[in-house]
Amino acid sequence: MSEAPQPTIAAEKQSSARVLPALILAMLSFSVVQTAVVPILPSLAKELNVSASNITWLMTANLLSAAVLTPLLGRFGDLRGRKPMLLISLIGLVAGSALAVGTHSFTWLVVARVLQGAGGGVMPLAISIVRDELPKQKVTGGVAAISASMGVGSGLGLVATGLLLEHWNYKSIFWMGLLFGLLAVALVMFRVPSDPVTDKEGGADPLGALTLAGWLSALLVAVSQGNHWGWTSTKTLGLFAVAAVVALVWGIIETKVAHPLVDMKMMSRPAVAFTNLAGLLIGFGMYGSFMVISNFAQAPAVITHYGFTATVLHAGIMLLPSAIGSMVAAPLGALLIARRGPRLPLVAGGVLGAVSMAYLALRHSAEGDIYTASAIFGLGIGLAFSAMPAYINGAVPVEQSGIANGMNSVLRTVGGAIGTAVMAAILTGDTMKLPPQIPLSLPTLDAFKNSFWTAAVVCVIAGVVPFLIRSVKPATVVAGTAQREPSDTLVKTDA
Repeated sequence: MSEAPQPTIAAEKQSSARVLPALILAMLSFSVVQTAVVPILPSLAKELNVSASNITWLMTANLLSAAVLTPLLGRFGDLRGRKPMLLISLIGLVAGSALAVGTHSFTWLVVARVLQGAGGGVMPLAISIVRDELPKQKVTGGVAAISASMGVGSGLGLVATGLLLEHWNYKSIFWMGLLFGLLAVALVMFRVPSDPVTDKEGGADPLGALTLAGWLSALLVAVSQGNHWGWTSTKTLGLFAVAAVVALVWGIIETKVAHPLVDMKMMSRPAVAFTNLAGLLIGFGMYGSFMVISNFAQAPAVITHYGFTATVLHAGIMLLPSAIGSMVAAPLGALLIARRGPRLPLVAGGVLGAVSMAYLALRHSAEGDIYTASAIFGLGIGLAFSAMPAYINGAVPVEQSGIANGMNSVLRTVGGAIGTAVMAAILTGDTMKLPPQIPLSLPTLDAFKNSFWTAAVVCVIAGVVPFLIRSVKPATVVAGTAQREPSDTLVKTDA
């Protein structure tokens, strides 16, 4: 009799071994594709003969697409099944990569980046599939691994870009995305089982989807282009006003319709609302810091007397420890969540991010300083990413898992766009006076220091946010199986 459970345990192990690698690869494929173009935007501007301001649309279009499609795909996954929506998300990424490989037109390359943005749906869908398919004791580790993969892929994408450009042209970067995406589609198709529809009573909310897309589009375009248009320009202020009005209309619609795209009552739960705030701040710190560190490393030391005159590859390698740190954070975060709840890793993530940025503000004269800060920062980001889904999964029912995690992912994207814009504004607002024969605009060392301190402050705030989530009765956060009436907070938050 004692051996009766053994086949079940073996089956659970087999299920984890089949499903989890496919989902992690899917997450890696999107995060690599999203960040791979960042270091080569200046060279792409020359290659495609477009202005420095226009080339940023390659990032803006991708962020915008991901922000709009992520919650939609997450919600449709709740309504129509997670695996079909995950495949659609990956097929969009593959189609965009294929178009990028085949075109030499800047316009079509922007379209390709929009298609690649569909890959943003991978994270909420993958997290929901883990809740559905993995045994309870494996859910926390699985969710942590998928979430930390975002940081891992971002770091690896920067290194891969430099490595590919050393031997081939920029098209090789999109070939990499295409191959990653095709492999992820194949693994998901054959290794992820079909899942049951969890929200049988739900329905479509086209007006809610349209207004969500409207205010996100207006906000992200204003934030991403504000540095080029001017923050007080009519276009920028007009888009901010449109975003505010449409967001208000969206909120009203979602409280009135029978089957809302986003349940506002669910979004207002403290565990969800404050976790989303933390996601916004962590996204700010992550994307903004990656940009600043890469620019600092590539600064021409002969002219600036700071930086390391690094190539794109060299700058990417300096950020490689962040990917390693995120890898380490996945199992560590899962262990901390299982033993103490998600507060500790989320607080630690913010603190470590702040420590790494403060370190760079004070010490930045040697390459070892960049490597050290990068590793600490990656560990912090990985811990924070592993904790946020644990908070959300413990506070929402299974049938709302996709949209809840999708909105958290959206706010990370919005935070990333804001962080990149703010950092760019700091760097361009304080430039060196160079002789006329040097046609460059280079930030001062103080501008970089101010950027690092700004990121440190934002990370500190992110680390404080979890204390706003009060501790009440124990919930099933470790197993990730909150039911119809979940608590607002989570089990074993630190005393």
